[in-house]
Amino acid sequence: MEGWARKIIHVDMDAFFAAVEQRDNPGLRGKPVIIGGRPDQRGVVSTCSYEARQFGVRSAMPLREAFRRCPNGIFLPGNHKKYWAVSREIQKIFREYTPLVEPLSLDEAFLDVTGCEGLFGPAVEIGKQIKDRISRETGLTASVGVACNKFLAKVASDLEKPSGFVVIGPKDVERVLWPLPVRRIWGVGEKTALHLSEFGWTTIGIVAQQPLANLKERFGSLGEQLYALARGWDDRPVNPGREVKSVGNETTFARDIEDGDKVKAALLELAQEVGRRLRKQGLAGRVITLKLRYADFTTITRAETLVEHTDWDGEIYRVAHDLFIKNWDQTAVRLVGVTVSKLAPRDEVGQLAFFGQNREKEEKLAEALDRVRDKFGEKAVTRARLLK
Repeated sequence: MEGWARKIIHVDMDAFFAAVEQRDNPGLRGKPVIIGGRPDQRGVVSTCSYEARQFGVRSAMPLREAFRRCPNGIFLPGNHKKYWAVSREIQKIFREYTPLVEPLSLDEAFLDVTGCEGLFGPAVEIGKQIKDRISRETGLTASVGVACNKFLAKVASDLEKPSGFVVIGPKDVERVLWPLPVRRIWGVGEKTALHLSEFGWTTIGIVAQQPLANLKERFGSLGEQLYALARGWDDRPVNPGREVKSVGNETTFARDIEDGDKVKAALLELAQEVGRRLRKQGLAGRVITLKLRYADFTTITRAETLVEHTDWDGEIYRVAHDLFIKNWDQTAVRLVGVTVSKLAPRDEVGQLAFFGQNREKEEKLAEALDRVRDKFGEKAVTRARLLK
């Protein structure tokens, strides 16, 4: 590792949500656990254990398809409050080695340990320490990749899952990276991979051997990215200032909904959940986005930008409701979602936007309801309209 400009570690927890459930319930260990909800629901798989993956179950797969493939699977709704708590334990371990930690999600992060060798040893040793401590202190397994940049570290952590530990150095690129399929390159999705295959470019090594001008001609700005990453080049720094970009939630109905009032009720409940999450994180946002998916899977998103930031359920619902009225084509709705973005710390944005004239009264009411739910649970108090 001498001569590496940077020492980057990528840590990816193995089947995180399912693994937490198996850890906390020994009766689930060694069994196919599928997180996302009941198999008769219209949702999708959030994650699943490796035992379930043997049946072809994958993240984002419809729950009904997961049940078809794995009828003996154990379907659980998930406990995100618990997953957040475990994630914080893991993040605490990371920050004992370096302040340069870039979380990508609850179960994944980049660490830049350049210059930390004097305290904790070489980067490879630091990676091993972190992996061992996660196992010892949380009872969970992680896959770890160590490399000179983020792209190679990410590829490395994925090569020997679960519980893998792989190092990729600059001299290993041709041997390790080039035989991999093009889908392993960041930015290459299903359509781009199909396009590449039309030219016979099915592996990273084949792409790496193409002239830059050829890639740019066929793929534009993406061609430059393909050219660099296929050669193992990536100069992006680990960004410890990575911020939450948005807070949102969505629901998939048990059956397609043609009644607009029922969709509005779902929007109201989503607005409550999003507003509460914003307040718990001390955030407020200016852009409110509505997501609608129809029975034929056609999906639209529509957004409105507020003059001021808000974290209040009523304002979030008002905008989402108006966007729904303006854009709903009267056909059956399969899924609806509400997201707030353009976030800022609540105490830095001054006056918050509230619907109507009783801003202070509504703010106190929202905070009081938050306290009740903190003490007695999310369903302890709700709007009468949502009881129907």
